[in-house]
Amino acid sequence: MSTAIVTGQPVPGSSLENDLRSLGFDVLMAADAADAGSRLAAVPADRRVALVDARFVGHAHALRLGLTDPRFPLAAVPGAVTAQPAARQALTHALAGETADSGEAAGDGAAAGDGAAAGNGAAGGNREAAGNGAAGVETAVDGVPDRVAAALGTDGAEIHRPELGSLVAVVPADPQTRNEARQAVAAVDDEAVRLKSAVKSRDGFFTTFCISPYSRYLARWCARRGLTPNQVTTASLLTALIAAGCAATGTRAGFVAAGVLLIASFVLDCTDGQLARYALKYSTLGAWLDATFDRAKEYAYYAGLALGAARGGDDVWALALGAMVLQTCRHVVDFSFNEANHDATANTSPTAALSGRLDSVGWTVWVRRMIVLPIGERWAMIAVLTAATTPRITFYVLLAGCAFAATYTTAGRVLRSLTRKARRTDRAALALADLADTGPLADAARRLLGGRGLPGLAVPAAALLGGAAVVACSALTGYGSVLPVVGALVYVLASALAVARPLKGALDWLVPPFFRAAEYGTVLALAAKAGVNGALPAAFGLVAAVAYHHYDTVYRIRGNAGAPPAWLVRAIGGQEGRTLLVTVLAALLTASQFKVALTVLAVAVALVVLAESIRFWVSAGAPAVHDEGETA
Repeated sequence: MSTAIVTGQPVPGSSLENDLRSLGFDVLMAADAADAGSRLAAVPADRRVALVDARFVGHAHALRLGLTDPRFPLAAVPGAVTAQPAARQALTHALAGETADSGEAAGDGAAAGDGAAAGNGAAGGNREAAGNGAAGVETAVDGVPDRVAAALGTDGAEIHRPELGSLVAVVPADPQTRNEARQAVAAVDDEAVRLKSAVKSRDGFFTTFCISPYSRYLARWCARRGLTPNQVTTASLLTALIAAGCAATGTRAGFVAAGVLLIASFVLDCTDGQLARYALKYSTLGAWLDATFDRAKEYAYYAGLALGAARGGDDVWALALGAMVLQTCRHVVDFSFNEANHDATANTSPTAALSGRLDSVGWTVWVRRMIVLPIGERWAMIAVLTAATTPRITFYVLLAGCAFAATYTTAGRVLRSLTRKARRTDRAALALADLADTGPLADAARRLLGGRGLPGLAVPAAALLGGAAVVACSALTGYGSVLPVVGALVYVLASALAVARPLKGALDWLVPPFFRAAEYGTVLALAAKAGVNGALPAAFGLVAAVAYHHYDTVYRIRGNAGAPPAWLVRAIGGQEGRTLLVTVLAALLTASQFKVALTVLAVAVALVVLAESIRFWVSAGAPAVHDEGETA
């Protein structure tokens, strides 16, 4: 529930009260700051509260942007300020300060007829407001909401002020300027602006030109029928799962239906985000569902293709698992690089400057977005290949495309990191340590080493060489050999050395993706060497369960909710512990027993991480977020 307190004398012909009610606000009238304070004190503490100047003229969507976004505890547009329950105390304090200032309070009471006060111009935020679609409109500067917003800023509170663009949000100084402002409102179609802003400002070519032109209208249709983004996200997941089921039939009709349904799922995937932006229905749970369901949909579809191929006598489980490993490692590269440079200082490089210059040339923007094979292009490619070819060809093309994209993006980020002189913060180092997912074995080895770390580029080199050792030992020896166990022990030591010191080096962001590649690659190699039916599907399930844990870690960090609890990381062994365990199982068990062990391990990890993840996201007190995320 929300309450809007409208301050000052109502203006004849104003639609303000109706606009506020349409946005879900109960409307209370207050004559001045003192009256507004009394009204505010009577509003239940669990309600969002807004102070709005009775003279406000503007678009309803401008008020929606300024007063209903759940992501920001405090927000303001010219003539209006709002506070969520967590920030009510700050708003009450600022309003009390305005009430105590009798001079300003008296000025507020005389604002409607005080032409001299109105003539003071459009200072501060109101001058900016005059440019929001109402150029030249002289605005009042003495309204209670604007003074309260200024006081909040003076007190050090962080106030969100949305970009209004062509939308109008002003407090006119007199009847003439009020008419000018109303004309400016009539000149701009705020519904068209709202629809346009529902689409991501940066997206892939396929999404921008083949999906968003009509999915935005689907988002509006959903909003007008009371559907939530989470419901649309769930519909997208169900559609993708049905697509995977169609692919699993192994028939040409099933493959064609799977391709069509995969595109339909992607349309809904775009719609849920556009609905969230259109209706400003952001939530922590929604951001998590959107992100994790994307991965679940894609990887379930890989499994469906593998099952369909098996029905036709073609075993492509190794390719399906390889595609999942490659795609997950690509994402970890994205996440690690972005976290490492999220708040780095001196964050510039010649490579970044060149990238900026290329972006200024129109056609290069789309080429560079397409060659990294973002989710839109990738899903469209998978859908077409599924319908027209075989699962094996689909995976070959997918692996080749993702490998090229991974090489291109990683090489560019390495060059940026080596040529920039960024100083990384403690926050970035902590995020990379959380993404590394090291467990008790690496911690014990680090203590044995006395906490001594490696200098400079030796840190990612240790992670790379240690990972390469265990994967090579697993892939190049026969099943049942003890050599992979030796490689895993070397890997445990390398993991300890890599994280012995804070990850603040130029290329330390490569450590988490190297760890992912080592763990997942070891499972893939050993399952392939086992050579029994069901080993690779069991390995696929184990990697999917562990990858879920790693994605969950990413989205907690992105939502400023912290990493998963330490007990969870210890309970599932950490990445080096799981790698060692899989090699030991392969050395001690027969191939058939190893398949069963992988299945049990996959179920155990999935149950533990899912239970903790669902508990956290459903009950989390983290603020609402809407992370636009990576296009990959």
